[in-house]
Formats: sequence, C-alpha cells, structure tokens
Amino acid sequence: MFLHDVTGFMVGTRSEHGGIIKDGAKMVNAVSNSTVPKFSIVMGNSYGAGNYAMCGKAYDPRLIVAWPTAKIAVMGGSQAAKTLMQIQVASLKSKGEVLDTETEQQLFNEIKDKYDQQTSPYYAAARLWVDAIISPLETRKVISMGIEAANNGVVEKFNVGVIQS
Repeated sequence: MFLHDVTGFMVGTRSEHGGIIKDGAKMVNAVSNSTVPKFSIVMGNSYGAGNYAMCGKAYDPRLIVAWPTAKIAVMGGSQAAKTLMQIQVASLKSKGEVLDTETEQQLFNEIKDKYDQQTSPYYAAARLWVDAIISPLETRKVISMGIEAANNGVVEKFNVGVIQS
C-alpha cells in the first residue's frame, strides 16, 4: 500500500553526495521486485521519481486511485514553469530578442497556469494514469475491495534482485 504525497527526489550534487541515487535505487528495487499485490492512493502531490518509486502507473499496481486533492506530474507547476521559462528566454536571447520583466512574468504565468491544469487528477484520469478519482471518505472501502479482488490472484515467487550496499 502506497499513500502518495511526495515531491519527488531531490536533484543536484548535494543530494547526490548524500546518497539519494543509491537510496532511491534501493526503494525502486524493493518495489519492483516485490510480488505482493500493490495498491496506490494519490492523496496529495505525486511528482517525478517520487511517483515512480511509490508504485506509480509504471509498476502496474492492482489499483491506483487519486483523491480530488491529488497533483500528478513530472514536477510542480512553479518548478516546471521556471525550467520552461529559462529555456524559452535562452532561445529568444540566441535570436537576439530580449524580454522585459513584465512580458517575462506574463509568459511565466501562462506556462504555470497551463502546467497546473495538467497536474489535476482529472487530467491524469483522462489519460488512464489513475484508475479512478475517489472521495477520501471512500478510501477504506476501495482498499477493501482491492484486497478482496487480489485474494483470488496468484502471488509469484519473491525475487530479491540485485541490491547494492
């Protein structure tokens, strides 16, 4: 059972020296090699590698549902807008164009608004990234139904895989 409210894994040399890649790889290994039925509930944020490691759609969990408060994306709207904004400004500068502060802010807001709409659980459900959007009050019932359905399935032999220390 995975309850998502994860911003993703930190990137950068400081995080890498702290062991995020090694630790993240251990989690991914454990999740990918486990053979028990997997269930994911996206309650809050579920971004990037955090979504992946917490048994996102790529792992084909038996059930993956989202609350209406969920946000599912590669990264948050502000972070994505800053990144895309830097790319667009660099592209314009290479063509000799320079944006004034007001135009730059307007462009940033347009990108952020578009990206924020795409983090919606309804956007995710329309693309089958989640099986359903459920009321938080229905969570126990949905989990119970998922476990009941999984009781009839075959559980494969556990495979440890390769875990590096």
